Amino acid sequence: MTRPAIAVTGLGMITPAGHDTAATWEGVCAGRSLARTVPELRGSTVDFACTVDGIDLDDAVGGRSAFRMGRYVKLALLAAREAVADAGLSPATWDGTRVAVVVGTSSGGAVGLADQAVRLDRRGPEATSPHAVLLTIPNMPAAEIAIEMRATGPSMAPCTACSSGVTALSVARDLLAAGQCDIAVAGATEAIVVPVVMTGFGRSGAAARADGDPALLSRPFAADRAGLVMGEGAAIMVLEREADARSRGARPRALIAGAGATTDAHHPTSPHPSGAIAEAAVRAALRDAGWQAADVEHVNAHGTSTPLNDATEAALISRVYPHGPPVTAPKGVLGHCMGAAGAIEAGLTVLTLQHGVVPPIANLDAPAPEFDINCVTKLPLTHSVERAISHSFGFGGHNAVLALRRA
Repeated sequence: MTRPAIAVTGLGMITPAGHDTAATWEGVCAGRSLARTVPELRGSTVDFACTVDGIDLDDAVGGRSAFRMGRYVKLALLAAREAVADAGLSPATWDGTRVAVVVGTSSGGAVGLADQAVRLDRRGPEATSPHAVLLTIPNMPAAEIAIEMRATGPSMAPCTACSSGVTALSVARDLLAAGQCDIAVAGATEAIVVPVVMTGFGRSGAAARADGDPALLSRPFAADRAGLVMGEGAAIMVLEREADARSRGARPRALIAGAGATTDAHHPTSPHPSGAIAEAAVRAALRDAGWQAADVEHVNAHGTSTPLNDATEAALISRVYPHGPPVTAPKGVLGHCMGAAGAIEAGLTVLTLQHGVVPPIANLDAPAPEFDINCVTKLPLTHSVERAISHSFGFGGHNAVLALRRA
């Protein structure tokens, strides 16, 4: 049975670079890190991050339901609204029984959980919110989007750590291909910039150590890379079967051509040193798309700025794509948005396909001498791209890869 082509017809983003897709794209193409010292993290092992600023999320969400939503839910809902509007769709007119919602997250409502724990400790049970559970559980972004958008089809909340966004998009694609829905609102969200989480990342050794300007600390694939910088945000796509989209006059932004997933089954945080299992996910996505590796004209890398992850991924890239397609790594600008990262980076890959521009990697003059990869540095690269790959590799060894094609 031939799998139907799946189109990206809508895209919504809210990230440290901006409150919508256009602002995010502009910020990523500028190639400057958005990390800053965060006053609320004072006293934490890690007191800097890339955060979504300059917006009152309660006011932006509006209505009387915002009080029951965690920060991660609000970010997802705002991105979903933009994506649905971008697709030219309206919940007021669609058949909600044929609409799926698939929104991943890595940690759910860490902000809400931390806040409620402090309230309980300092002021006792009466100070905790009756909505404490709703502020923390990871399915609430999908649930709240479905409630607002009258979507009564399948609703799911994948959690594969840093790969959650790509996993969500892959699951949504499969639901469409299987005929279980006609429209899928899919992506991921994350907001975990709170002292307990940041201290945990610092204690684990994964986070960069404060050393001067925070904006210089995330430097994917650099010889002196020294750890990740945390980010937050959300990206949501509207997916439809291409034939359905075109029949209603929609113009797809891009097509999801293939997907692949594997699990290292090696270590909770470290990738398999050979990179072979992650490579298998890449090759699975290529097979699913019907491509040869030489067909790939751009790689949006996971690029965490950590010593081991970048080394493993760089070796993988040089093995799989010896022809040297241009590589970018948005975490240099946006930080590592954890569960949302894969969805944000897939969205940026869609924009590269549309605009023929590959954003530069922040804080990188040239990749480490031992890395034989073609990193885009300093300025955006004008480069017509027909086929691109987006890598996403998560804690626990979750590897998820998307193959995306220009529409």
